[in-house]
Amino acid sequence: MGSRIQSHQLSNGLYVSGRPEQQKDKLPTMGSRAVPYTGGDVKKSGELGKMFDIQILEGPGPHPPPSLKSSRPSTSGSLRSGSGSTSGPLSSKHTTSSGPMTRKSSGPMSLQPTGLITSGPLGSSTGRRSGHLDSGSGSGPGKPSYGAAVTSLGSGAEVRVGIGVSKAAVWVFVVAVAMGLLVGAFLMVAVKKAVVLVAVAGVVVPVVAVAVWNCVWGRRGLVGFVRRYPDAELRGAVDGQFVKVTGVVTCGSIPLESSYQRIPRCVYVSTELYEYKGLGGKSANPKHRCLSWGSRHSEKYVADFYISDFQSGLRALVKAGYGAKVAPFVKPATAVEVTKENKDLSPSFLRWLADRNLSGDDRIMRLKEGYIKEGSTVSVMGVVRRHDNILMIVPPSEPVSTGCQWVRCLLPTYAEGLILTCDDNQNADVVPV
Repeated sequence: MGSRIQSHQLSNGLYVSGRPEQQKDKLPTMGSRAVPYTGGDVKKSGELGKMFDIQILEGPGPHPPPSLKSSRPSTSGSLRSGSGSTSGPLSSKHTTSSGPMTRKSSGPMSLQPTGLITSGPLGSSTGRRSGHLDSGSGSGPGKPSYGAAVTSLGSGAEVRVGIGVSKAAVWVFVVAVAMGLLVGAFLMVAVKKAVVLVAVAGVVVPVVAVAVWNCVWGRRGLVGFVRRYPDAELRGAVDGQFVKVTGVVTCGSIPLESSYQRIPRCVYVSTELYEYKGLGGKSANPKHRCLSWGSRHSEKYVADFYISDFQSGLRALVKAGYGAKVAPFVKPATAVEVTKENKDLSPSFLRWLADRNLSGDDRIMRLKEGYIKEGSTVSVMGVVRRHDNILMIVPPSEPVSTGCQWVRCLLPTYAEGLILTCDDNQNADVVPV
């Protein structure tokens, strides 16, 4: 008896021998169908959310754009939807090549409502664009607080101007004068001759006059020395050469803004509040003397910026940020003045005082504000540094000395760090950039 051979019918109607093949799952094939516009909704993006580790919170009913949260444990900052804030810097770099694409990220990526993938936090474009300025944080409420990239000059490290005479020489002179006075007084009482006193007075009076003259005109002498110093050409400057460069400045990565007048896109800003003390008034600071103006509050900031040399047209990066020593010689202008006759404070000035916990009760005050705006003509004195085809001007390691100016009766005066000077009429000389 022969065995029965199994057969089956194909889809086209033919009968063939053998058992029918098992049905296998078909692999997904790429189609050319049109992809619908998602409108920024991750739920409609298919595999897009899975590619970037975006978790979607499902919920019934309509709701605002979903919150994006990265599931990676090695992120350096947190991200909140809307106008949230980040606890660390968020950045992403994409490399496009013919091979496989690598993605380096130090934080979660954000999906904007338009569907575009960016490296910044949501709502970052709605903030103020002049520097990373945070009010309410830092040394006092309302006082602007920048990051480490901006140098704060309010702690006394901004400029140190002094006369090039050692303290030992000053003490020797003081001891010699005291001994001369004692000897002269003894001889005047014993011999009744004032020759020694006259001789001592003839030496002391000119020395005291020269010292007072240098204390009053020393800073102006330094500014005059900087203005008379010849400009150098950056094209022929060698590495390590001390130069003075004059040109138009442009902001670096962090533009600054003045705290009271809100002048945007500045490379240097300063706001100082002075108070006048009468015979029985209140002191602005512990060193405030009577019948004089004393500094009560000071804010000075400077950041890295660029300068275009007038001589050669080259552009150099001035390294004034990150705690560098800088000596700015910028004459501030009076923005607010409160006198006995004019005691009505403006709302903006009252708000400025309240933000810094400063009282304005029955005080004679004067608010001065200075700045170097982008497009201003500035002179910079520093040392040239060349690194990987990058031309920089950095602070010198030694203080800048003017030397003895015999014609002006000025002793050697020095200043530490980069020296910045700007014309008084800044608004008239600003070049659009």
